[in-house]
This record gives sequence, structure tokens and C-alpha cells, in this order.
Amino acid sequence: MRRLTFIAGLAVGYVLGTRAGRERYEQLKKSASRISQNPAVRNAAETAALSGREYAGKAYHSVSDKVGDRVPGSVADRVRSLRSRNNGEDDWGTTNT
Repeated sequence: MRRLTFIAGLAVGYVLGTRAGRERYEQLKKSASRISQNPAVRNAAETAALSGREYAGKAYHSVSDKVGDRVPGSVADRVRSLRSRNNGEDDWGTTNT
């Protein structure tokens, strides 16, 4: 009898816990959606992304200048083919000049 009571208590606790957890999850989801729709947050995220792309492009150029011809030919050919396929733009959307 004790075992049956214990299992019934676990089942009730699980159901109530999952229901409360689901409600909390929905609350967090709504809050995150509200925050992500905030214009100030969107502008900050876009600014951070643009800055990251700019710094990545600068880092790429400084590394390629320092490494120079020490890159194996097969790798250099792949990079050239990727550049030509992307019309001079890298993966971050910046123009390679």
C-alpha cells in the first residue's frame, strides 16, 4: 500500500510540476519575444553584428598579409574559388578589396 501511495504521489507531483514548468516556459518565451522586438535591442544587435563583420574582415586581411605565400597551394586555390563564386564577398557579407 505504501508503494502505491508513493507512486501515486510521484505521478501527481510530476503532472503538477510539468504543468507549472510549462507555464513558466511560456512566460519566459513571451518575455524573450517582447525583448527581441524592442527597437533598441534590435539596433544594438545589428550594430554588434556589423562591428563583428568589420573586425573579422580586418583580421582576415592582417592575417593573410602576414601569412602570405606560406599557405599551401590547395588551400589558396579553395579560397580563390570561394571568392570568385561569391563575387568578391566573404561569408560575412563584407567586400574583399
